[in-house]
Amino acid sequence: CVGAGYLNQPELTDERFMADPFATVAEGEAPARMYRTGDLGRWLSDGTIEYLGRNDFQVKVRGFRIELGEIEAHLAQCEGVSDVVVIARESGDGEAKHLVAYYVGEAAADALRAHAGDGLPSYMVPSAFVRLERLPLTPNGKLDRAALPAPEGDAFVRRGYEAPQGEVEQTLARLWSELLGVEQVGRHDNFFELGGHSLLAITLIERMRAAGLHVDVGTLFSSPILADFAAATTEIEEILL
Repeated sequence: CVGAGYLNQPELTDERFMADPFATVAEGEAPARMYRTGDLGRWLSDGTIEYLGRNDFQVKVRGFRIELGEIEAHLAQCEGVSDVVVIARESGDGEAKHLVAYYVGEAAADALRAHAGDGLPSYMVPSAFVRLERLPLTPNGKLDRAALPAPEGDAFVRRGYEAPQGEVEQTLARLWSELLGVEQVGRHDNFFELGGHSLLAITLIERMRAAGLHVDVGTLFSSPILADFAAATTEIEEILL
C-alpha cells in the first residue's frame, strides 16, 4: 500500500511518487502510484528483479538507515583532515555491515573518532578509521570505492586497556577475542567498535549459554562495553537456584 504523500511537502511528494505504468486501472478509479524507494535493481530475463543496492549513499546498518554523506561532512570538519569517505563494508559473512572511514590528512584516528562521537549518534560513528596517503580514483577521476582496502585490526577503535576482572569478564573477553579475531580485549572495549555486528551478537549469546552465562541479545546493544555487559550477565546456575 502506497501512502498519499508527504504532509505539507508537495515538491517532495512529486519527486518520490509517480504514476504506476504497470497497473491496470478501471474507469472512474484513482490512478495507481508507485514510490521511489531509492533502491537499485535490474529485471532479469526470468522475470525476477535482482537487488543491486542503493542509488544514493544511504545504507542500513544494525537496523538504522544512515546517510553516509552526513558522516563524511561531519568528519571533514575535523582539524587535520583534508579528504574523507565513509562506506559500509560487508563482514566475512557477506551480510552484516559496519561503517569504515577512510581519510587523508595528519589527524590521528583517535582524534577523528572523538570528533565523530561529539556530533553524531553512536550508530553513525564508524567502527574503523583508516588513514591513506590518497583516496583511490578510477581512470576518469572518480572515487574507486572497490579499491578501498579492508581495515586491519589496528584500524578498529581500541580504548585504554584494562584487564578484565572476575570470571565473567574474563570469559566474555575470551569469547569476544575468538569471535572478533582480536588478540586482546579489555574491560572498557566496545563490542561493536571492535567489529562486532548483529549476527555475531547472536553467535556470542549462544556461546555464552554454552559457557553457563545467560543474557538476552538486546542487553548487548544497550550495554556494549565489556564491563557493563558482564554486570548485566547472570550465571545460569544462579538462575536455576
